[in-house]
Amino acid sequence: MTVFSTPFWKKFKFSALLLAFALAAPLPLAAQHHGIDVRQATVAVADDHYLLEANIDIVLSAPLEDALHKGIALYFLLEFEMVRSRWYWFNDKPVSRQQQYRLQFNALTRQYRIGIGGFYQNFPTLGEALQVMSKVRRREDIEPGTLSKGTSYTAGLRLRLDISQLPKPFNLNALGSREWSLGSDWVRWTVSP
Repeated sequence: MTVFSTPFWKKFKFSALLLAFALAAPLPLAAQHHGIDVRQATVAVADDHYLLEANIDIVLSAPLEDALHKGIALYFLLEFEMVRSRWYWFNDKPVSRQQQYRLQFNALTRQYRIGIGGFYQNFPTLGEALQVMSKVRRREDIEPGTLSKGTSYTAGLRLRLDISQLPKPFNLNALGSREWSLGSDWVRWTVSP
């Protein structure tokens, strides 16, 4: 006389199949990935200026979001350079620019604020604030003669969290944790003015 209506091995196979599906189910995007990735970057060079455009994916880790909600301002540094390779000497870097973004959360107004230089803008959600940071559109003036016509330059761009701007206790956490060291790799491409 059997106690179970189906054999034990059939129940075990069904349970194993359910467990396999549960483990294979995709996690939410925020749980899968955090970091900064430069998706696309271009620079157009004119006689007296250049126009830099880039699209960047920015996803904060849980500890960074938590620190932001506790009143810690996060500073991001956008770095751009144009380098001319020289085989006979060190490389020439005629263009090197940095732009700092300050991201903070105001608990009283429940808004996020981005500061770029002396310009500030408020946003109701973190996603909207990060979206503004992720669309780079910059025009920079350059001195005449800085870039030579017909010469190829290697342009480079990256965005990273500036951990040197964090308060000291958080700065120590950032040194030993991947979740606190947030930044993209250098993205490089060739430009000919």
